[in-house]
Amino acid sequence: MVDIDGVISLFGDHRSETGQHERPDGSFHSIEGTLHFLSSTATAHLLALSVVFEPIWCSGWEEKANEHLPHLLGLPTALPFLRFPRMTRSPPTRSHAHWKLEAIDDYAGRRPLAWIDDALNPACHAWAEERSASAPTLLVETDPAVGLTEREMRLLMDWAGTLEAK
Repeated sequence: MVDIDGVISLFGDHRSETGQHERPDGSFHSIEGTLHFLSSTATAHLLALSVVFEPIWCSGWEEKANEHLPHLLGLPTALPFLRFPRMTRSPPTRSHAHWKLEAIDDYAGRRPLAWIDDALNPACHAWAEERSASAPTLLVETDPAVGLTEREMRLLMDWAGTLEAK
């Protein structure tokens, strides 16, 4: 499961340990009137991961991801994507503490699942821990200013290797 904003479309200011401003390789694009910095570094990592994983858009962009991103990023023409229930004004239940959980759970079933997102909260971690009892689950949180980096890609590849070993 791959979020877009904060994973591939970056925002914010990242400073190295020396205080220098760092931005991965990429370029700015206007998408439906909003300027997005799309990281070519994150895209390269996503393409490498797609050899082992089945990438699925897990973003509020829903079908819009396939309308805009494949030609901008050099991705396959379309990836599966999740649709999310629209939030109501009622207070969130445990399953709606993070608005993506229900759709992710429905789509993944009991298959192993890795989720890359910049906004994982305690509800996500509790859900993943509970889910891991019956299906391997890995949460990978990115820094929204740098997105999907070599570190996260290695973590995902190593985790996939542990699944293959079983």
